[in-house]
Amino acid sequence: MKYIYRINEIKTEIDFSVDELARKAEKKSGLKPGDLGPEESPGRKGIFVIRRQSVDARDKSHIHYVFALDITTDSPLRRFDRKKVRQITGEGLPDVKPGNEKLRERPVIAGFGPCGIFCALRLARAGYKPVVIERGSAMDKRIADVGAFHREGCLDPESNVLFGEGGAGTFSDGKLNSGISDGHVRQVLETFRDAGADPDITYRNKPHIGTDVLRKVVVNLRKKIISLGGEIRFDTRLTDIVAENGRLSAVKVQNKEGETLEIPATVLVLAIGHSARDTFKMARDRGLPMEQKPFSIGVRMEHPQEMIDRSQYGEERRLPPADYKLSYKASNGRGVYSFCMCPGGQVIPCASEPGMLCVNGMSNRKRDSGTANSGILCDVRTEDFGSDDVLAGVEFQRKYERLCFQNGGGNYKPPKSTMKEFLENTGAGSVVINTLPEFAADAIREAVPFFAKKIKGYDRDDGVVTAVETRSSSPVRILRDKSMESQVGGIYPAGEGAGYAGGITSAACDGIKVAEKIIARYHLVTNKEA
Repeated sequence: MKYIYRINEIKTEIDFSVDELARKAEKKSGLKPGDLGPEESPGRKGIFVIRRQSVDARDKSHIHYVFALDITTDSPLRRFDRKKVRQITGEGLPDVKPGNEKLRERPVIAGFGPCGIFCALRLARAGYKPVVIERGSAMDKRIADVGAFHREGCLDPESNVLFGEGGAGTFSDGKLNSGISDGHVRQVLETFRDAGADPDITYRNKPHIGTDVLRKVVVNLRKKIISLGGEIRFDTRLTDIVAENGRLSAVKVQNKEGETLEIPATVLVLAIGHSARDTFKMARDRGLPMEQKPFSIGVRMEHPQEMIDRSQYGEERRLPPADYKLSYKASNGRGVYSFCMCPGGQVIPCASEPGMLCVNGMSNRKRDSGTANSGILCDVRTEDFGSDDVLAGVEFQRKYERLCFQNGGGNYKPPKSTMKEFLENTGAGSVVINTLPEFAADAIREAVPFFAKKIKGYDRDDGVVTAVETRSSSPVRILRDKSMESQVGGIYPAGEGAGYAGGITSAACDGIKVAEKIIARYHLVTNKEA
């Protein structure tokens, strides 16, 4: 029998060693020196694994790491610090057994972003052989298409920064931190690790994969799904659903040759992402209950990474590039906050429709560009949409994306200015301001001096401000019941596009949970049963 204990608040210097962690864990758990190590070996009584690693920078004169470790022993601990150590029992997720209803067609998943990937992987591991349809291209072609867009302004509406293998998160920072409390989070992190991400994502406080590594990881996950009997159809867009007596009976898709095909299906997971605007319209027209959802709009702000590091770490230079999290309540009642902060990254233009433009932040694994950027966003409320139509939020986004395209010169280059110009509403700053709703521009400009009190130099004249960020989250929610199913039976809205997630990890968790609802209800009919 094995015994597992969680040890919290192990503090070390920045240049810690594995032996140091082991000795501190032994002291807290009442074990003798040499009893613990990172792997099994003769004579040791237990092993340890790092579960969490964070930086404590509250005292700039003594910045240190704080760890949580799990130790596994062959016998129970006799004497230990009960304030810092606890025994772990029953932390694993329960197994899901196939349900009694027969599923005669393979489940279909629309979208191959984090939600669709993890839903497909969970179903494939259970033997359900899902069929995934992804409107965008496979990774190699997608990377080439994005490169052509950034170099030459050549937009492919189906293969771009927002559509394609891996979803919109493929061209981001690959952040995996999430505010959700869900037992599936560790499963997601370990799956990414096993597919090629750095093992530190399973324990760092704010894990990130990096866009350069994430592209390889996503391809490995695709290969895993296929090896388990799943099928991925790229360049294949969901165009319609067919329902009979209130239940799904088929889906219609269009392939890259422009042919319309009908796929028999009684289970469809809508993992479509926050930018599938034509699919939102189809869902509304086909009677799926939906509602408007608030989101945010704003700009990207760039500063030297060294400035952010100095603000967060003082003179300490041995730590990874620093991030920040800021928020402010403006005098007009709007909330302003930092979003998707990318240390050592870059700002990139994005588009999924001709004549429209928005921006996002991206960084590689090493975060070594020397420039920090973050979305600085203002909340947008449903009453701002100006219409009761469920897709009014989409039209609100389009309005400012058209302005962004026009104000940037009509060549898919976003308008940008210095911080001084933005704050003083002069020169190029006036163009950036005119690319935002008035309430957002006012609130963000008011917030910057307050942010400068938190991070010295945030309002520096040479900071760069780029408009406009519109795709922070979905502007709609496709409603589902407790079984995660739409009122149109057999359809499972899931992930960020459906309004149930906000980021890679939460979207992946939602995909797993939807898959488990399907497994718990159905079993795939075999040829023998049929």
